[in-house]
Amino acid sequence: MNTKIMEGLAGAGKNMELISTPMRVYKEARRKGDIAAMNRAMGYAGDFADKAEEYRSKAEEGVKEDAKAAREQAELEAEEAVRKRKEEREKEREKLEKELEERRNQKSDIIEISEDGKALLKDSADLGNAGFKGGDKEAALSGEGTGSAGKMEPVIYTKTGEAKVSSPGMGAEIAVSV
Repeated sequence: MNTKIMEGLAGAGKNMELISTPMRVYKEARRKGDIAAMNRAMGYAGDFADKAEEYRSKAEEGVKEDAKAAREQAELEAEEAVRKRKEEREKEREKLEKELEERRNQKSDIIEISEDGKALLKDSADLGNAGFKGGDKEAALSGEGTGSAGKMEPVIYTKTGEAKVSSPGMGAEIAVSV
């Protein structure tokens, strides 16, 4: 609370209390018919009322100043919040750019094949290379077949589209370029 507000409220309240004394004198003088005392009492009452009005104006000015200061403070806080948010966004953007640059600089990703995956690859290669005749797929699936006549090796394609032959036990890692 502003000092003008406190001073204005206290002064206005005290002057309104003080008006009661000249008003009591006025009523008594009116009962007695003393016009001079009535005029003096009304003069004092008017002075107190004027002072109360001045203090009320002072309190209003204090309220306006207080409201203006509160608005300015709210604007400063809002500007600070906006500035902080911009800084956070800038940091996030820089972090994302750094991660993106790291990803661009990274030549390939490495995929590791588990032992189960290696076994599955070997089984599928053996199954695909069973070399069955005349569309006898069941014979090929059961392991019956001609053997290595139509055997195919697993193939890995490079980023240029060239096929490279690899054996099932070739390695535990495959590099994939994106």
